[in-house]
Amino acid sequence: MISMADSQAMARIAAAIDANFDKQVQFLAELVRFPSLRGREAPLQDWFARQMAARGYAVDRYTLADVPPHPKMAPMVECDPAGSVQVVATHRAKNPIGRSLILQGHIDVVPEGPADMWTHPPYAAVIRDGWMYGRGAHDMKSGVACMVYAMDAIRDAGFEPAADVYVETVTEEESTGNGALSTLLRGYRADAALVPEPTGHTITRSQTGTIWFRLRVRGIPVHVAVAQDGSNAIMSAYVLIQALYAHTRKLNEAARTNPWYADIKDPIKFNPGIIRGGDWASSTPAWCEVDCRIGLVPGTTPEEAMAGIEATVRAAAKGDGFLANNPPEIIWTGFQTDPYVLEPGCEAEAVLAAAHASVHGGTLPERRTTAVNDTRYYGLYFDIPGLCYGPKGEGAHAFDERTSIEDLRKCTLTMATFIANWCGLSPRA
Repeated sequence: MISMADSQAMARIAAAIDANFDKQVQFLAELVRFPSLRGREAPLQDWFARQMAARGYAVDRYTLADVPPHPKMAPMVECDPAGSVQVVATHRAKNPIGRSLILQGHIDVVPEGPADMWTHPPYAAVIRDGWMYGRGAHDMKSGVACMVYAMDAIRDAGFEPAADVYVETVTEEESTGNGALSTLLRGYRADAALVPEPTGHTITRSQTGTIWFRLRVRGIPVHVAVAQDGSNAIMSAYVLIQALYAHTRKLNEAARTNPWYADIKDPIKFNPGIIRGGDWASSTPAWCEVDCRIGLVPGTTPEEAMAGIEATVRAAAKGDGFLANNPPEIIWTGFQTDPYVLEPGCEAEAVLAAAHASVHGGTLPERRTTAVNDTRYYGLYFDIPGLCYGPKGEGAHAFDERTSIEDLRKCTLTMATFIANWCGLSPRA
């Protein structure tokens, strides 16, 4: 195994990153051009599987229907597990003497919204002024490109990791997390996992949990001329939304004493994200459905958060003349995730911090996020340190989402340095 005190080895890897960089940017552009929305990820995953097979990896392509059930599998309402494709590309060390590693990124993206509200078409991967624009360019196809080309650079410099490395692309990160969990249930385990979400070269110290649910309300339709004789399901749903906002304010008051989120204002976010209802503008609506998301801080379980939602909705319904006799329904539609804290002091983080310092200088900054990422599965349930660290970008889930081109290069070098130090290097045969 080559010692990473060998500066010549790292110089060769850095030179390979520079030599491949135009191809890396084009690779990212190809990723962005796939509209890999939920349920439509298979074309990208098939392309990615071919890309990795051409590089000499052993490729496992499977669907979520191919894995066993698990208590932490979240419900996939209105999405067929058999159509949700996962890819694991494996580098097998001939004589493994280093530490094994998982590199994992999600390729599912959120809907782009009205295309005419983007400066550039959302899947065109336009590059302007040092930025690539496009849905998924930032969250998180940029990180996927970094992990692939970090491994490419090691190979092209004449080396290979001296331990097994699994390069994984998963789905469902934006809705359930089942893709990441499936890789572990499929048997892919390692001494550490790195998920290159676009953290701007910081490490994610903590993440909140998330619950997805649907409020379903029924009403009595009448002609709007006699609206007083019927009910309005949309307005009844509004009563529940207001109650859940009040519930969230109470949760955020309590979070002021949370050891990980006391310094972050209102870390628990509630969002009514989708609303559907009614059939006719001149009829009082007979139905309304609202898809919602709410967070939870470390120290709270998903079960406790779900019980709080149920109690809030039940109390609000009892105080409403119509809902008291026509109780609303709650449907759990996706995320039921635990919060996760990467406790300071693990060896994998120390190796990543050293890699960061070698590229950027200074200490590795940390962040505490009020969203989720897939590292929780590794750290909470499989005793694998889950590191979340990646490139710089802007506009996750927003119009004009973009990633910094130059930061791709820096992140790829940091990642290659981490792989070299964590796994060790052997001469490539």
